[in-house]
Amino acid sequence: MSTATIKHDTALDELGKFFTIAARQIDAGQTAPQMFSAAIDSAWHTLVADPAAHDAFALKHAGRKLAHVEMQGFGPISWVAAYEEAYGPLPEVWFTDADGTVNTAALAQYRETGTVTAEWDCGPVGGGDGDDVVPEKSTR
Repeated sequence: MSTATIKHDTALDELGKFFTIAARQIDAGQTAPQMFSAAIDSAWHTLVADPAAHDAFALKHAGRKLAHVEMQGFGPISWVAAYEEAYGPLPEVWFTDADGTVNTAALAQYRETGTVTAEWDCGPVGGGDGDDVVPEKSTR
């Protein structure tokens, strides 16, 4: 298996966790989480190109269809604590660009402070059929 395949698989695994967190936040009436990782967003864009696969992935991880929408901003990433509670610390892929380069300064800041401040340009919104499906339990 190539390094590129492993990185894509890791990004998809993290996208699944992100979808689970997104569903929890949407259900709680909170703002949808911000997608700040270019590597994970790149995997998301690949998945969006196959609508049936994207819907199946979203139903599996979020219990509903989720759309990929533009939502730009900069600031603290609001969902990090929820992610850490469910899965532990954010892995390096969250600080990786689409070409595979890790932003070591952002990763170091996160590891030192436990917070992430970043720019984002997209996120999920819920909707469509499947809203009553419960996402699979997380496994660390």
